[in-house]
Amino acid sequence: MPTDQYHEPAHELSEETRTFARMITSVIEEAEAISWYEQRISVEKNEQAKAIMQNAQNEEFKHFGMDLEFLLRQKPKWREMMKIILFSEGDIVEKGEEAED
Repeated sequence: MPTDQYHEPAHELSEETRTFARMITSVIEEAEAISWYEQRISVEKNEQAKAIMQNAQNEEFKHFGMDLEFLLRQKPKWREMMKIILFSEGDIVEKGEEAED
């Protein structure tokens, strides 16, 4: 099945790297879906339709979180950086700078 998610020949990549690329693609797709639902919800007038879209968006958030957690388990250094940035108080940019150090 052809795909443009690889920048190197797929047959030269390890299975681990191909799985990683698939999960990165999944994170991107989930983020796009979250954004699409956010836009639809913001303009929808029918309350029942809006509620259904909000429910669907919540599913996308769950999938995004699961995908991200998978990636963080594969990259311990990323997890350490995210521990400093996510779910913390203070300036986000400062936290990002701290995480790089």
